[in-house]
Amino acid sequence: MTSREGDAATDGAKPSDRALWRRYARPGLLVLVTGVSLYLLLPSLVAVFSSWRSLTHLTWYWAGLALMCEAGSFVSLWQLDRVALREKSWFTVACAQLTGNTVGRLLPGGAATATAVAVGMLRRAGNEVGEATAALAASTSLQLATALALPVLALPAIVGGAPVSHSLAVSAYLGALVLVLLIGAGVLVFAFDRPLAAAGRAVQWALNRTIRRRVKIAGLPRRLLAERDFVRTTIGGRWMAALFSTAGHTGLDYLALLCALRAVGTEPRPSLVLLAYASAQLLALIPLTPGGLGFVEVGLVGTLTLAGIAPQDALLATLTYRLVSYWLPIPAGGVAYVAFRQRYPQAARVP
Repeated sequence: MTSREGDAATDGAKPSDRALWRRYARPGLLVLVTGVSLYLLLPSLVAVFSSWRSLTHLTWYWAGLALMCEAGSFVSLWQLDRVALREKSWFTVACAQLTGNTVGRLLPGGAATATAVAVGMLRRAGNEVGEATAALAASTSLQLATALALPVLALPAIVGGAPVSHSLAVSAYLGALVLVLLIGAGVLVFAFDRPLAAAGRAVQWALNRTIRRRVKIAGLPRRLLAERDFVRTTIGGRWMAALFSTAGHTGLDYLALLCALRAVGTEPRPSLVLLAYASAQLLALIPLTPGGLGFVEVGLVGTLTLAGIAPQDALLATLTYRLVSYWLPIPAGGVAYVAFRQRYPQAARVP
């Protein structure tokens, strides 16, 4: 073998080595990081799940209302995906979302894994891959924007917060108020450039003034407007329906947490609960564990305790809320996948 042939053979081996590294090393590193994160958070998770014996002491109708609110939150999310996908079938969208949600909460990768699984199922049902990916990206952007807006909405509520009444009507009014605030903010952002650009300039000014940086942040308002235009173009003329669906998804999920707190017999300040809920939503975005497992429990118990709730009640309320919002949808995703494969035994042809 000549030296050139040997060099060519060596060069030919390098791409395969890189491919093996990308195929095995990256997933292995992700699994390692997930395992370390869960190990560090294990004591807090054990503390939350060790309160399962106290579930028998819950007020059953408040726990049932928490489950119903969470079911409504999922239905609102399916409607949002239907609007983004321009898909008429509730069955297809619900099965894709439930299955992707289950996979994303069992395997490393979180939202990226869930989106990949959902796009694959939508392709099998006849949706084009590029359009499905863009639509789900727009849906995720709306959910992320809502999660980021919640702390801003919580600040005025803290100033005028009042204890939650015993009646269901007060909790319902509070959930409706959150819905109205989210819808109003969404209308302003989608319909006008100035509010979003002003918010971008304010955030950019705050980040540049409060955090020392070698390179100052620039162009944030322009990037926010570009992201808004992307979402608006993908959603199309039904952006108002998308905003209502996003607000319904978040508002009903927040109402489920309020019902879980009432189920354990507490009377928290709703403003502080909103802040605790907002922190939990942001912690769920941490990609180190599937669905923010561990981070959400630790953050929610801590913030609820700061809101004046007894530690044991905070543990039980967190367990109740996570059961209806995180764990119960997992077996539902398995059932949805089986039903989906029975309806679509073969992949549909995409024109």
